[in-house]
Amino acid sequence: MAMAWTRRRSAAPHYDQTFGDKALSAACEDMVMGRWEGAHELLSTGSHKDWDRRSHRIRLLAHTAADKRVAEAWQTAQPYSADALVLRADTEVMRHFAAARTGTIPGPDILDRTAHMCLNASEAFPQDPHPWVSLITLGRLYENGAQAMNRWWPELLARDPYHREAHHQALRYMTARWHGSHGQAYAFARDCAVYAPAGSPLLVMPQVARAEEFRHRTQNEGVNPHAMVGYWAGERWDLMETMERWIAVRSPVEAAQDVADLNHLAHALAQAGLLVEAATVFDLLKGRATRAPWSYTGEAVTEYVRWRERSSRAAAEHTDPRKG
Repeated sequence: MAMAWTRRRSAAPHYDQTFGDKALSAACEDMVMGRWEGAHELLSTGSHKDWDRRSHRIRLLAHTAADKRVAEAWQTAQPYSADALVLRADTEVMRHFAAARTGTIPGPDILDRTAHMCLNASEAFPQDPHPWVSLITLGRLYENGAQAMNRWWPELLARDPYHREAHHQALRYMTARWHGSHGQAYAFARDCAVYAPAGSPLLVMPQVARAEEFRHRTQNEGVNPHAMVGYWAGERWDLMETMERWIAVRSPVEAAQDVADLNHLAHALAQAGLLVEAATVFDLLKGRATRAPWSYTGEAVTEYVRWRERSSRAAAEHTDPRKG
């Protein structure tokens, strides 16, 4: 047993934006080569009932296509393809965020035109929640927030009331970084967790909100991280709720973005000192890491490995009657 613990601790974390979705990885490689056929096949054959997986695929394809003209090429080749319209609209949203990261915020007229593209995509595929995810994402870029958010959000909920990506985008909108406050973001996250059904990854939303508050306070508000000693301990009740209502009853079939959500949970458990519980989550991850939120509290790889090692030791001591 000791050798197994050592072997797991010594393994370097693995980073994969597709979270193991080989078909998505192949379609993204096609996009890099300027080919849209892989995306066409992926989105047309993928389940339209698993909206979370569809959104994850569209969003990563849009990221890949943002600095290319391949989305336009697909739309030109198949002007009546709903999938092409949905991807084209989301690609435009990703382009606006890429511009914003360089300090160039698109003006309201440009944002309105992109919103119109998203609405056209929704008309082409009325059941699909993703055009509304695109709109909710786009809303962050309006200077004072999008006035239409109060219309867009109910449209999303009508199509998928527990849509993972949509709720995370709405949470970002409500953070102090964008158009809300720490209190508003956390209240929204708590409501999401309270009303989410057992087994839903939305139960990790409070941990996401708390990590974002820590990041904003230390990186944007100038708060010394050492002055926030005890910050994570206040999350323990929420964390145990997440363990009981998500991890304990979680489906053996992983949701599209479980890797990201499990990383948030492992980070929060470790920071709160719940190392035995963190070890359980690290076991589920099997070395699959994300940069956030580990990068909020240090160098991402170092933080992930350090806390995985500490959690593994705590779990070994907890199960060995000769120790402790």
